[in-house]
Parts: sequence; structure tokens; C-alpha cells
Amino acid sequence: MNAHLKSLAIFLLELRGFLKLLMLTIVGTTAALFFVSSQLLTGFQHHLGEKLYFFSVAAPFLAHVNLSFFGALYLLMPLCMFVLWKALGKPFGVTGKTLTWYVVATCVLFYTGTIFCALITLPFGISFLLGFQTEALKAVISVDRFVTFVTLFLFGFGVIFELPVFMVFTAQVGLITRKTYAKNRRYAVLVIAILAAVLTPTPDVFNMALMGVPLYLLYESGIFLIRYMKIDERKSRTAPVDVDA
Repeated sequence: MNAHLKSLAIFLLELRGFLKLLMLTIVGTTAALFFVSSQLLTGFQHHLGEKLYFFSVAAPFLAHVNLSFFGALYLLMPLCMFVLWKALGKPFGVTGKTLTWYVVATCVLFYTGTIFCALITLPFGISFLLGFQTEALKAVISVDRFVTFVTLFLFGFGVIFELPVFMVFTAQVGLITRKTYAKNRRYAVLVIAILAAVLTPTPDVFNMALMGVPLYLLYESGIFLIRYMKIDERKSRTAPVDVDA
């Protein structure tokens, strides 16, 4: 336990050293993207085929700020991942090519998740939800809620697609073994359901399933990667006892 607390303290100290520069970069990029946020919003509207409205004076401005902020995070994700893995790698001795592999892998999976969501999940989900409107019941979508829905959905998928990499990391540094992941699938399903409920902007079962099912498949792929890379076997040769064996 003391070793884990020490690792956590080192991680937080290392992370704090990068946070000021990271935050300044995000703020500057957000300000720059604000001037093209109208084009970004128009692009989302054309892609998803929805007309937008606003119901308060500040709603359009806040929607553009929100979109600019998430756009900055999207563009700066490689920097964010570098900061995160640099801080994570410090207490566990993960450096060099291995650290670079983690940064590249998480960025690739993040962008893959957002693209998958933008091209497949999001259009299908919006089409399904708006399919319940009738002649007497027409959808009127506010611009601020539309931006929140789209950005959170995109980032939610980007984050969950990174799951296999973090599973490989925990196995490599000896925090959680493949057998532990495999043995606790039923608890993983419960956690996945909670995460899907939290990360999806709407609490309906359909949208939760759109995120929950891919997340479970990614969980299984993480178990497969740990076995394929033979991480447990390498750890067993360096550790005297495997408590999960």
C-alpha cells in the first residue's frame, strides 16, 4: 500500500509540473478556434442534417465557446497524452520507446473512437432518437444542447477506445493481471453500464448501449492483448509470486 501511495504522489507531482503549460496552451488554442467556431458548427449541422435554434441570448455565444474548447482538446490530444503518460511513466519506470508506444497508441485509439462515433454511432443515434417525432410532435433542438451532446458523445467514445492500452499498462507494471481482468468480467459489465450512463449525454437505454457494447468489446480486446503480448508470462519470470495465479 505504501508503494502505491508513493507512486500516486510521484504521479501527481510530475503531472503538476506540466499542468500550467498545458492549460495555457489549451486556453490559447480555444481562443484561436473561437474565430472559426461558426464554420465548425456549420460543418456539424451539415453532417448530421439538423436545424438548430436558441432560447436564450447567451446560448449561441456559449455554444461557440464550448465548441472551441472541445476543439482545442481534440487538436491537443497528443500533447495531453504525452503529459499524462510522462507523469504515469515516472513512478513505474516506463520511459523511452515504451512510453512513446503508449502515447502513440492512445492517440490513435482516441481519434479512431471519435471518427467511429462521428461517422457511425452519432448519426445513427440521432436518427433513431428523432425517429419518434410525428406531425404533432416536432423536434426543436437548441444549439447549446446540440453542441454539448455531440462533443460529449465524441469525446466519450474517444476515451473508451483507449481502454485496451490502459489495461496493457496496468498488466505491464504489475497492478492488475490478465487473470484478474478475466475473473471479474461480471463486475466489469456493471462498471461499464455506470460509465455509459455517466458519459452519454442522455440517460436512455439506446444511447447507453451505443457506448456500453463497444466498451465491453474493448475490455475483451484488452484481455486478448495482454495474453497475446505474453505480459503475464514476462512478469512471472521477474516476480517471485503471482497472487492471482
